[in-house]
Amino acid sequence: MSPSKLDSTASFGNGDASISCSKPENGLVDSLSLFHSEKAVEELLQQTPVEGMDEHLIEFSEALRTVAKALRRAAEGKASAQAEAAEWKRRYELERTRNIQMERKARIAERFSAEQNGDFDCGKVENSDNQLVQQNEPDEHSEKGCMKHGICSHEVLRDRESDSNSKGDHNKMMRKASFKLSWWCKGENGDQHKHDIVSFEKGNITTAERSSKQISLKWESDPQTLLILTKPNSVSVRILCAQMVRWLKEKKKLNIYVEPRVRVELLTESSDFNYVQTWKDDREILLLHTKVDLVITLGGDGTVLWAASMFKGPVPPIVPFSLGSLGFMTPFHSEHYKECLDSVLRGPISITLRHRLLCRVVRDAAKNEYDTEEPILVLNEVTIDRGISSYLTNLECYCDNSFVTCVQGDGLILSTTSGSTAYSLAAGGSMVHPQVPGILFTPICPHSLSFRPLILPEHVTVRIVVPFNSRSPAWASFDGKDRKQLAAGDALLCSMAPWPVPTACQVDSTNDFLRSIHDGLHWNLRKTQSFDGPRDL
Repeated sequence: MSPSKLDSTASFGNGDASISCSKPENGLVDSLSLFHSEKAVEELLQQTPVEGMDEHLIEFSEALRTVAKALRRAAEGKASAQAEAAEWKRRYELERTRNIQMERKARIAERFSAEQNGDFDCGKVENSDNQLVQQNEPDEHSEKGCMKHGICSHEVLRDRESDSNSKGDHNKMMRKASFKLSWWCKGENGDQHKHDIVSFEKGNITTAERSSKQISLKWESDPQTLLILTKPNSVSVRILCAQMVRWLKEKKKLNIYVEPRVRVELLTESSDFNYVQTWKDDREILLLHTKVDLVITLGGDGTVLWAASMFKGPVPPIVPFSLGSLGFMTPFHSEHYKECLDSVLRGPISITLRHRLLCRVVRDAAKNEYDTEEPILVLNEVTIDRGISSYLTNLECYCDNSFVTCVQGDGLILSTTSGSTAYSLAAGGSMVHPQVPGILFTPICPHSLSFRPLILPEHVTVRIVVPFNSRSPAWASFDGKDRKQLAAGDALLCSMAPWPVPTACQVDSTNDFLRSIHDGLHWNLRKTQSFDGPRDL
């Protein structure tokens, strides 16, 4: 399942057949050569007896299978690139035609205005039209840049202010290079999502407020339905839940959902709780986001993780109360739950959008990258480790089909920024503000002292592949559960999910984050250095 870049000539010989494949200057491999190369590899594998031969030939045959797959994927990539280039060319031609028509209309209007004023000059207008045609002639260099990078710079912007300030020079134009920003996805079912957070005007790039401001939530209508999730096997949590449910129903007149287990506990305590609603099966859980306006969690970070895992799509705002042993996502204290919920229900409230990872397992027998198992959403991290095997893990890592590295060690952690203070931090990763959209790439006990953690942008897709020459399979776990085995040839794809988890803040996202690392980790807590020498005057 791993993509490869063929930077050097590869040759496969079988009897009198010798097929070579080299990389031409344009960076794309000829599809006919790739077809013959793959065919030669298949014939070599069929004619070479593997049974009874030593271990080196077995590893060599597995390597040839990997190369054959890479050749096939390179051919598919070339076809996709050609289709994309054709589409870019078509868009460019349409845009160029539209610009020519608009400029000609402007020239006609200008000519009509000049005729009305009596200062019409035929020669001047003809020269102007010729310049217009020349300006809109397709330039080979700019067309290639437009198709390759999605950035167009062939237009001309007028400086309208200078036109209005000088009547005699109204035909002069202030030329400034313009461009277009475009977003792209890998196919219709791609795992990269549009985020309209960048805009431009007259060549000046600016970012939208979403990336640089605190986020506030204001209710347009009053919340009507709440979902309460609790930590199990806790007497104090059970008592608090009963008090909170009674107060929300009697004082706030709200509809309340709880888990089936919690409803049984409440009805055991008193039959007055028969107004509490719950669900019967998983199908009703998938529709919870259409009924619930707000989620309340009573527990620690694990309860928040459980609440997020219940929603496979959009997630309602979560108000997490701290009733666990350690909490980086639970800023509210249960002693003051009435005041807190009054403030939240009244609004507005500051929230933190905690990004999630969308993980998909692609087996070796899959037809393509979209033939995957059911996707899994994680709020903290996905961990790929060696399991019970005594061998080091051998993982090939790619970022948007670009080779990153080969992991040899105990494993690898792909973490969100919300999970940066969890397993990733224990493995040597950095603490990152949860509002930063990124993917943390953290090795676990690597067999190299120079292997340091990385932080990748949110729009990339990370591919982890177990190569065919791996001594043992790997194991992947998602937020500490749903453990899956990854055999040789299997791949794990991780990208940023389009549905973040909004959690309410006590103050704001930055204040809550700093307070959590100070209180939870005692970050940089040390005794102040004493002063016992003479003071400088």
